[in-house]
Amino acid sequence: MITRIRKRVHDLLDIGQGDDLLSRIIDFGLIGLITLNVLAIIVESIDSIASSYRPHFDMFELVSVAIFTVEYVTRVWVAIDDADGKYRGHFLGRLRYMASPLALIDLIVILPFYLSFIVGIDLRVLRILRLLRILKLTRYSGAWATFSAVLYGQRRTLYMSGFLMFIMLVLSASLMYVIEHDAQPEAFADIPSAMWWSLVTLTTVGYGDVTPVTVLGKILGGFVTILGLGMYALPAAILASGFMQELSKRQFVVTWGMVAKVPFFA
Repeated sequence: MITRIRKRVHDLLDIGQGDDLLSRIIDFGLIGLITLNVLAIIVESIDSIASSYRPHFDMFELVSVAIFTVEYVTRVWVAIDDADGKYRGHFLGRLRYMASPLALIDLIVILPFYLSFIVGIDLRVLRILRLLRILKLTRYSGAWATFSAVLYGQRRTLYMSGFLMFIMLVLSASLMYVIEHDAQPEAFADIPSAMWWSLVTLTTVGYGDVTPVTVLGKILGGFVTILGLGMYALPAAILASGFMQELSKRQFVVTWGMVAKVPFFA
């Protein structure tokens, strides 16, 4: 009896049960609650509104945390019924689920509320922590699964490009420190200070708070700017290529599934 109830609850909370009306209602209800929470936190940062409607905000927060807590505990309870069998075992299976990224997000969402009763948390810090509830939307987004697959598939190439960018950051900062230190001892007091200029220049942000004044410094600055255009565009190109590959794989799976239904190929 309990096993059947747990399996039914698991199916209700499982994403993608498109034929189950109650499951869809629960999904849309949780998405709506998460969205309202994010909007409430943003509006609550306006002091005039927060002071006028404080009881309403507090009540909404209490109800939201109660619902999110029930959802978290329920997901932990039904985790062992996962269709993939990743969380088999009443105790160890649930522990493995609690260590999964989505479960950790669910825990982080409710943890600040309970910690505020134990330790003093600054209101602004608590508000930022509550904003992490927006991460719960990743559970309902297929795009996040695609993005995660792309990041994992292109991880080695991204590591390489990140390493190259770090080398360029250190080298350009060191050279600029040597060139500009005597002319601007405050702006380029040391290599870490010069790294701020290098980061801003390589990313072509160009705040303009620190600029070279010597001829060699300007030449180096121009070279670093041109190099930065190509260097920091590299991760974007890698991710774009990864997205194309991932979408092609998924399209192939869909197409093959349609072909497999044809009697001649079945």
